[in-house]
Amino acid sequence: QVQLVESGGGLVQPGGSLRLSCAASGFTFSNYEMNWLRQAAGQGLEWVSRISAKGPTTTYSEAAKGRFTISRDNAKNMLFLQMNDLKPADTAVYYCAPSADYDRRGQGTQVTVSS
Repeated sequence: QVQLVESGGGLVQPGGSLRLSCAASGFTFSNYEMNWLRQAAGQGLEWVSRISAKGPTTTYSEAAKGRFTISRDNAKNMLFLQMNDLKPADTAVYYCAPSADYDRRGQGTQVTVSS
């Protein structure tokens, strides 16, 4: 079955960096456009970034643009999100999911940006 496992979150000070990872299994990862989503406490699901199936095309939300970089390694069925210059507003649970079905997202990884 489809399984997505996010990792790499943690507590970081404003201005710091984190690299999130998403391990995919149970489907042909390289055939799917993938996304990073996030959900802050008490808020709805927010789209952060997208990468095409083979990786050359990436898009970002206005909040992520210039600070976050999405990438993937199709040989290893892995999706990544490099997050730099983190802000308290980036505090959320981060999920990976295919564009075809956001409900397939994993359990998420908590990112907390605080001094």
